Amino acid sequence: MEFEIWYVIVGTAILLNIVVSVFLARRDDLESVQKGAQIFIVWLVPFFAAIGLWLLNRSQDAPTSPTKSFGGGPQDSSGVSSSGD
Repeated sequence: MEFEIWYVIVGTAILLNIVVSVFLARRDDLESVQKGAQIFIVWLVPFFAAIGLWLLNRSQDAPTSPTKSFGGGPQDSSGVSSSGD
């Protein structure tokens, strides 16, 4: 009975490591040295590194919302442009 639980845990760790390793290997924005180092870390520290590096690299793909321009000329407190006189 005890060994069946360990099989599930080890199998889950191996599957997670494979999925994250493939995800990292397919990234175009990482250099080959960075890919190799991150994949090595994933296999060195199974659960935490795999989840952490996946979240880190996935967050770089998230679209950022466009920011409003800062400034824009003279305006009064209501946001209406004034002529300056």
